Amino acid sequence: MSSPADRAASVAALRSDLTAAGFTVAALTDLWGEEAAEALHRGQRVPAERALARREPSALGTLATLFVLGRPQPVAAAGDALPGLGIDGARELGLLRVADGTASPSVDLRPYAFVDVLGAAEWWIVSDLGELALGHALPEDHVLGVGGASMTLSGLMLQRPARTALDLGTGCGIQALHARRHAERVVATDISERALELAALNADLNDVDGIEFRLGSMFEPVAGERFDHIVSNPPFVITPRADGVPAYEYRDGGMVGDALVAAFVAGCGEHLEPGGVAQLLGNWEYHGYADALERVRGWIDASAVPLDAWVIERDTEDAPGYAETWIRDGGTKPGTDAFDRLLAAWLDDFDARDVRQVGFGYLLLRRSEGAPTLRRFERIHGSLGANEAGLGVALDAALAAHDLQVALDDGGLATLRLAVAGDVTEERHLWPGADAPTAILLRQGGGFGRTVSADTGLAALVGASDGELSVGAIVAALAQLLEVDEGALLADLLPAVRGMLVDGLLTVPAQD
Repeated sequence: MSSPADRAASVAALRSDLTAAGFTVAALTDLWGEEAAEALHRGQRVPAERALARREPSALGTLATLFVLGRPQPVAAAGDALPGLGIDGARELGLLRVADGTASPSVDLRPYAFVDVLGAAEWWIVSDLGELALGHALPEDHVLGVGGASMTLSGLMLQRPARTALDLGTGCGIQALHARRHAERVVATDISERALELAALNADLNDVDGIEFRLGSMFEPVAGERFDHIVSNPPFVITPRADGVPAYEYRDGGMVGDALVAAFVAGCGEHLEPGGVAQLLGNWEYHGYADALERVRGWIDASAVPLDAWVIERDTEDAPGYAETWIRDGGTKPGTDAFDRLLAAWLDDFDARDVRQVGFGYLLLRRSEGAPTLRRFERIHGSLGANEAGLGVALDAALAAHDLQVALDDGGLATLRLAVAGDVTEERHLWPGADAPTAILLRQGGGFGRTVSADTGLAALVGASDGELSVGAIVAALAQLLEVDEGALLADLLPAVRGMLVDGLLTVPAQD
């Protein structure tokens, strides 16, 4: 076992070697091309291997072959690609295995690029080898790298400055790294010692300090502590509690059904500072024909600590499809006896609770300093495209707008000078030859890409909102133009104004 000083020197040498080789997302894409990069995202490495075969040998190509494609390389080539760390140093850090003149990867190591409110940045992330490199089903203690769910949560993460943050179920540490971008101090927990080891390595490799790693389940490692921000991509995957069903640590929290998400909701409030926010991804079961979001509402309403809540269901999957997705995720191939046995176990488990489908989505919970004012449960199914990567900024603005409008009565709201957001467009539909539109749609280009159906009065109010006139002044002018009662028109339009303010179609311009 190397000393802390020796390990720190080895990590620094690895960082230097990766930098010297130009081991970046853009460089890898240039190395094998866009099509091969897309194929890798689909789990196919042959196009990348063929592209590399046409290239001259290089340190970048060797590192890419070892740690991204998961293929062995001659020891001499691996040593040339890691001149500062060396083969012995790579073995000591657990990156390589060496036998018979061949170096084989022990981990997946790849660059990860992102953009947040602080700008563009790039890290290197170490995780366990995936099914593609292993050639068989994943072990139960597998530590997952940066996947789709990880990027979804990091994109949702509020990025306001915070004193303390908690990453519950840190895995490879990616959310803790993101949280440290806005929090002075981060605590990262996991039930897996292996995960904590890799997460600590990732923090050191990327020269990120201020993260404390703790072993334990759920909120046990932070008993009695409170945080300004909690983020979690917890092991929420619904898994049968049956013999022969693998319990993958990265996705299975060891509870029945969706009880883990319910337990998070029940426990998070007491670990939030007043006004603190918890954000997590989760699954919820549809029992029979009951509305699953009503079950989620019940969890939140039952919290001993008052919580504001915004829950968004992004997708649903029927029970067989859900089971097949997660059986394949573990590396078990369809059409095999093992796959059929696991599918039967999953369906037996779902039948026991009359589960017909499973929902997936986001939960944003905020510790309220009084009676909760935010209770929003909605379904936004379908693709958000590139928008999802930056939803944290939109969510933060939405919370601020909610707090602003909820504190104002209608008279106060009418005094606001609002501006239509720059990404809002108007779409009108008319019958041929008609003078008046049959439908007016206001469409949001960013955020959640919302569409608001408007009548002539609302469309005119939004169109006139340029930050100069108050809502009340615009409504007064419209009432005169439309020859309607001003008070009635104001009462009719203000609920829509409140909604559009929270959703970001209308904004409060910054004052000079």
